[in-house]
Amino acid sequence: MADILTPALGESVTEATIAKWTKKVGDAVKKDELLVELETDKVSLEVVAPADGVLGAINAAEGDTVVPGTVLGSVTEGGAAAAAAPAPAPAPAKAAKAEAKAAPAAAASSIDITVPVMGESVAEGSMGKWLKKSGDAVKKDELLVEIETDKVAVEVSAPADGVLTIAADEGATVTPGQKIGSVSGSGAAASAPAAAAPAPAAAPANTGSAQVSGGKNDTLSPAVQRVVAENNLDPKAIAATGPKGNITKADAIAAIGQAAPAPAAAAAPSAPRAVGPREERVKMTRLRQTIARRLKESQNTAAQLTTFNEVDMTNVMALRAQYKEVFEKRHGVKLGFMSFFTKAVVAALHEIPAVNAEIDGTDIIYKNHYDIGVAVGTEKGLVVPVLRDADTLSLAGIEKGIGALGKAARDGALTMDQLQGGTFTITNGGTYGSLMSTPILNAPQSGILGMHNIVQRPMAINGEVKIRPMMYLALSYDHRIVDGKEAVTFLVRIKELLEDPQRALLDL
Repeated sequence: MADILTPALGESVTEATIAKWTKKVGDAVKKDELLVELETDKVSLEVVAPADGVLGAINAAEGDTVVPGTVLGSVTEGGAAAAAAPAPAPAPAKAAKAEAKAAPAAAASSIDITVPVMGESVAEGSMGKWLKKSGDAVKKDELLVEIETDKVAVEVSAPADGVLTIAADEGATVTPGQKIGSVSGSGAAASAPAAAAPAPAAAPANTGSAQVSGGKNDTLSPAVQRVVAENNLDPKAIAATGPKGNITKADAIAAIGQAAPAPAAAAAPSAPRAVGPREERVKMTRLRQTIARRLKESQNTAAQLTTFNEVDMTNVMALRAQYKEVFEKRHGVKLGFMSFFTKAVVAALHEIPAVNAEIDGTDIIYKNHYDIGVAVGTEKGLVVPVLRDADTLSLAGIEKGIGALGKAARDGALTMDQLQGGTFTITNGGTYGSLMSTPILNAPQSGILGMHNIVQRPMAINGEVKIRPMMYLALSYDHRIVDGKEAVTFLVRIKELLEDPQRALLDL
């Protein structure tokens, strides 16, 4: 007998939730065949069979919380042939009697729906809207409700076929492991006769890659199912790169741009919009509550002050226009403004180390590394992934790093390590058309640079009025550690490096 163990879940990830078993107890399995999918607060993990045999036991049901090393179940080795042989032997009458005996047991059973683990340091969540009502029939893996946390929205699916009973109302605060409902087995018995007839014909297709190639979403993880459903993708057309030919979330996302546009469906007559009050009260998501709390804590803790300057972008824009095509051919990435700003920020941080420091009690911690946070707006809120060791990167390396972090942020694939440990932050409100702002510090950092929209404005140049592409810069800083002179010098240094990019090449 071989145990099925929970693998290591990654740095700083201590627990996971059983998302889906692809086999039932008694099913024949092959070594390295996908058996169970685990969901953590950041990624999905796949656990495969340790040997050929029969799935002898499942110790952790879907929705249960497990830690590395937990025994999820076991495989009885060498039992595949024995399990497969008796299948055609029973006479139809005996099979019918066996099903009749199994039906009452299924009807009497009830499986709890519990709150899954919601991520490291996340202790509670809020119930979203149930997609089904108590008494409704549900199918296994059908989405029932989303739980909002301060980091992510966690999907909860039906653990089995049956009838739903709801135990936690919309808006209620719940904790990991708490029972929020149950599914009774009575719904499964009703559908059993219909499924019994075609079972022999469908049996050969019950292998991992064949189900995917047949276009069924049964073998797709919940995260992949969601991407496929929201973008009308055909699983048969997605190139699979996961273990044993499984489709990963990255495969599904990559297929979005390649998928042929689906024919427009006939517009269904929409129901008239209900006339409601002139105001609407909506509960904040957990992520939005966390953003609000952290920003207010930052304002209450640091002595925040903002200083402004403006930069003439003429030379940077000319340099970018001259080399952008050659740069992209050489490095495989577009040359943007963020790499110039990051280089200028790192040079200024070297000169004014107080802006790259933080306060810890009565001590000042000066950082000798330059990990730059880059604010990224997503559908669920603002996140700040960190570009590590930016001082060692070329312009191409910075552009590639920022591009990868931005994509991971939008896909919801950032790890906790990518969100922690920044020493300074850059936020670019100019992408949304912002002319000027006073950014709030990303605690415990002591400085944040705000970039803004580039606007053609008349400027006095050597006694003449000329039209120049100008950008306002804003540096918010913690006045407890950074003096006004240091802050102004820091911002002027950035202005000089951007208006004369050759200075950076000459280290001037």
